[in-house]
Amino acid sequence: MPKTVSRRVKLPSKRAEIRGDCPQTWFVFDCAFHKNICKKYVTNTMALFATIHPLFVVSGFAVGFLVGMTGVGGGSLMTPLLILLFHVHPVAAVGTDLIYASVTKTGGSLVHGFNKTIDWRIVRRLALGSLPASLLTLLLLWMLKIDQSAYSALVTKVLGVALIATATALLLRRRLLASYSKRVGVLSDQQTRNYTVVTGVVLGILVTVSSVGAGALGVTALLLLYPELPAVRIAGSDIAHAVPLTLVAGLGHVMTGGVDTGVLVSLLCGSLPGIMLASLFAPRLPDRALRIVLATTLVVVAIRLLSA
Repeated sequence: MPKTVSRRVKLPSKRAEIRGDCPQTWFVFDCAFHKNICKKYVTNTMALFATIHPLFVVSGFAVGFLVGMTGVGGGSLMTPLLILLFHVHPVAAVGTDLIYASVTKTGGSLVHGFNKTIDWRIVRRLALGSLPASLLTLLLLWMLKIDQSAYSALVTKVLGVALIATATALLLRRRLLASYSKRVGVLSDQQTRNYTVVTGVVLGILVTVSSVGAGALGVTALLLLYPELPAVRIAGSDIAHAVPLTLVAGLGHVMTGGVDTGVLVSLLCGSLPGIMLASLFAPRLPDRALRIVLATTLVVVAIRLLSA
């Protein structure tokens, strides 16, 4: 038999240099392909981090903290903040805030759910009215094909009126409750259910157009309809209901291009820690002082929007 000679295959002289640039070249991956994958991954990662702006993060944290404290202030503060301070287009500001609110309030809902401070019966009743109303509002806006400048003006004016209504509800909440209890008295279960669904319809339309209303107006309506429930359970139920509502309305705006993803990422980096911290420590801070400061801020912002 011929003698078998074992020969060592000589690798290219530049192997070390090539492996330094592309470690997997001699195993599975083609070097050019591997480099392209790495380059795309690094580019996308760097682009994501490049969109994070510290000022947006701080704003997201402040608004998220306030929402976790009172259940109020998401759209009421964030949308005007984006329009007036950061000069985001009104339509894009509404769409961005809706997606931001959906993700942020999901975090708050998890905390409230863990603490068992959500009444899912209320959430279902509100959603029964708000989700169809939101979808119909989006369909109507799409069918009417409203001019962008006219739609921006409509959003700004509706937003201003909604902010004044929100501020009024915050400042006069106790008087409204006292007057309501004297004049209306106790509602039957069927009446309470029907009025809750109607409240959901109103919130669905208002939130879809302006991103405002799910907080202060929703909480005030629930306090009138369910006076026997603790305030923390009302706030938890309102936050939980806002998650599907803002998601549906926000996705409608995404389909029309009305969302600024760069701003959205920055806001979420601040808002998620903010709302979770506030949901844990809410009982320790004075609610009345917060409501007065918030209502005053909303009135000033509303006047600024209506005069624009």
